[in-house]
Amino acid sequence: MSDNTITVASAEIEGRRRARLLGLLVRLVREKPMGTVGAVIVLLLLFTGIFADLSWLGFPEIGLAPRHYNEIHMADRLAPPSAEYPLGADNVGRDLLSRVIYGARISMIIGLSATLLSTIVANVIGLTSGYVGGKFDIMMQRFVDAWLCFPGLVIYLTFMSIIGGGMLQVILVLGIGGGIGASRGSRALAFWIKESAYVEATRAIGSSTGRIIWKHLVPNVLPMIIVGFSLGIGGIILAEATLSFLGFGIPPPFPSWGQMLSAAGRRYMYEAPWLALWPGVALTFAVYGVNMFGDALRDLIDPRLRGGMGGVGAYGMEQAKKALKKREVKLIKDLQRKNST
Repeated sequence: MSDNTITVASAEIEGRRRARLLGLLVRLVREKPMGTVGAVIVLLLLFTGIFADLSWLGFPEIGLAPRHYNEIHMADRLAPPSAEYPLGADNVGRDLLSRVIYGARISMIIGLSATLLSTIVANVIGLTSGYVGGKFDIMMQRFVDAWLCFPGLVIYLTFMSIIGGGMLQVILVLGIGGGIGASRGSRALAFWIKESAYVEATRAIGSSTGRIIWKHLVPNVLPMIIVGFSLGIGGIILAEATLSFLGFGIPPPFPSWGQMLSAAGRRYMYEAPWLALWPGVALTFAVYGVNMFGDALRDLIDPRLRGGMGGVGAYGMEQAKKALKKREVKLIKDLQRKNST
């Protein structure tokens, strides 16, 4: 009997989760049309990056890219857009469409991985510092203050010049560097949550600091973590393109959009403008789509915005109007009751 009860309860919880996710998708389409466009762009980028080729399944000859990104045909160097080369060819005869498609894979891998690492670092530092407090918090915040005194690009260039270029190096530098700077937001949330009654009760029964952070702080800041993750991907993609443009990111011949803009794109800008045009368009659409989707997701799931009126979307305005209407009806009833007496 107890097993059946547990099974029914688990199925009911799973059904509620699915309904909540479906409701979120419906609200995204209805209330955030630009966010929906951003979500479509993000899905297209993921699809393009995953299926650029199927070498990860053992089929390197099959994929969306017509050719390998480093397949050279010197006889076709700087070829304009045509049926054979839909976006043209670069200065050594490589198909630009294939390189743009493979560039989507690199951008999404770095964007997702570095943002995930940045989110972990930010919350480990911020939640621990905010909850523990005292000298540990002071020490950590002085370190964060010192880190933020330097421009982010200067820090990234310094570390990349020391450890060298490469995908793993870019992920580590952008993830750790961005996470340290973003830890202040998690710290502020930890200060707010640790004063709650349920945290005090958990502390009173003898729960350890690690358990309180993992079981109570993290679940309560999870919506903000998701929002921060979605908003951070665009910045990471742009930072990677900046590093590659300056020669400190993804080394050739790997097709990073920033590196494509810097190398042949800048050198042959007047002779073959398509070399800079298409990587720039791809980078623009990627960052635009991710940012639009992140903004919409923030308006929909961030509890600090859902019920307010500060320009936070249709849902927040609707909830605020309902609350004001209920308040107005209550005041009218109270006045009528007083007048009748």
